[in-house]
Amino acid sequence: MQLRTTYPGFVNAVNLYFDKLVSVVQPLMFESGGPIIALQLENEYGSYAKDDEYMPFLKNCLQSRGVNELLLTSDNWEGLRYRSIEGVLKTLNLQRLSFGAIQHLACMQPQKPLMVMEYWAGWFDVWGEGHHVFHAEDMLGVVSEILERGVSINLYMFHGGTNFGFMNGAMDFGTYKPQVTSYDYDAPLSEAGDYTTKYEVLRDLFSRYNSEPLPEVPSPQERRAYEPVFTQQYLSLWDSVQFTDKPCWSERPINMENLPVNNNNGQSYGYTLYETTISSGGALNSGNNIRDRALVFLDRQYVGCLDCKTHEIMLPEAEGKRTLAVLVENCGRVNYGKALNNQRKGIVGDIVLNHTPLRGFNIFCLDLKPSFIKRLSSSGQWKTNFQSLPVPGFFQAKLIVDGPLKDTFIKLPDWGKGVVFVNGQNLGRYWFIGPQHFLYLPGPLLRSGENQIIVFEEEKVDGKILFSENPDYGKTIDVYKLPFCSLL
Repeated sequence: MQLRTTYPGFVNAVNLYFDKLVSVVQPLMFESGGPIIALQLENEYGSYAKDDEYMPFLKNCLQSRGVNELLLTSDNWEGLRYRSIEGVLKTLNLQRLSFGAIQHLACMQPQKPLMVMEYWAGWFDVWGEGHHVFHAEDMLGVVSEILERGVSINLYMFHGGTNFGFMNGAMDFGTYKPQVTSYDYDAPLSEAGDYTTKYEVLRDLFSRYNSEPLPEVPSPQERRAYEPVFTQQYLSLWDSVQFTDKPCWSERPINMENLPVNNNNGQSYGYTLYETTISSGGALNSGNNIRDRALVFLDRQYVGCLDCKTHEIMLPEAEGKRTLAVLVENCGRVNYGKALNNQRKGIVGDIVLNHTPLRGFNIFCLDLKPSFIKRLSSSGQWKTNFQSLPVPGFFQAKLIVDGPLKDTFIKLPDWGKGVVFVNGQNLGRYWFIGPQHFLYLPGPLLRSGENQIIVFEEEKVDGKILFSENPDYGKTIDVYKLPFCSLL
């Protein structure tokens, strides 16, 4: 597959997608009396730009299906250099008014409307770094100038929201960095829908451009810090694999996407467990073939972690044959840049022990889909002996809710790294390294009475699950003080 090109396999997928998409949105077009006045062909393709025929192909995809509204492209400063598509309006993405970007766009398209398609109201976060903040006064100065120049603007993000499940994504400009679960983005509306100072100053600014008074804002939603709950049952990773699909045996490691699971469509997200037999200790080297992070076990005892930075660990010597298990996590697929086309997860090549490639693997798909969680929760094999808590493992607790179902934030301050499921819904990942130290739990995911919470924990269990009315974003980074190039 060659993404974002006219490679036949990708073209076929795009055509199938547009067949469905256009049939849905066609009645909503402006010419049909609907609200859609423009469509963006692609997003920041100028920063990718592998195929000059690709954007004209997308234009034809829409127009040949009866789309007659204005067509747009959207690019940052770097991407603006990519060639124009006839009859398609270029728009700009930015956070600062640097390099004369708006004037440059005006010169490229004289006598055409100017628009900042993505005005970055904040920035996203990655694990192990700080929470990005972009102060309201800095933002207000830029937005005011954009409006004074008569340029249209779209806020990215106005409401950041949440990367529920495994949808967090990642960035890679030479170093792979997975993004956190929260996409709060320091946006005018917070992850839980709260009005922020940014919201207030923007509302005041926009009101000056509106002839009618703005409507009153709705009252903020109340949240609730539910009482702490404690894990009551657990099931080790090793006991849980019986609820996965039948394991695949392979002489060599198979990457996640090529596993014969999910009707031979492969595995997309989650974890993959590789087991093989060894008869010696020594240097286990991944050759950078782990995507993206792996916990390594000998006879179910943890011995080390392999990732994009650590490629080798030492295995202790012992007599006889032993089971080596490698639990690999897909930490998030890269969503921007040249690395987009190289996203294969799991073990993507040989791993070697004392320079000899390992062979003969049993491979388990642990994509942690709702069907798996349902089988797991109803299995009747959960244990209650808490003298020894095995990790990795699944830990179950019950939250009793009386009264109105309100939003809350889950906090696991003394846990390690893992995933939380509430009533079967994957809330996303948590990790003690931060910056995010909570998971947003919307009230509609709860039900009156008993609610099931399952935590998949990789490293360290506390057993206590806390709830809070407010999030904890951890240490912060001022976006406005970062070098401009670090944002691209």
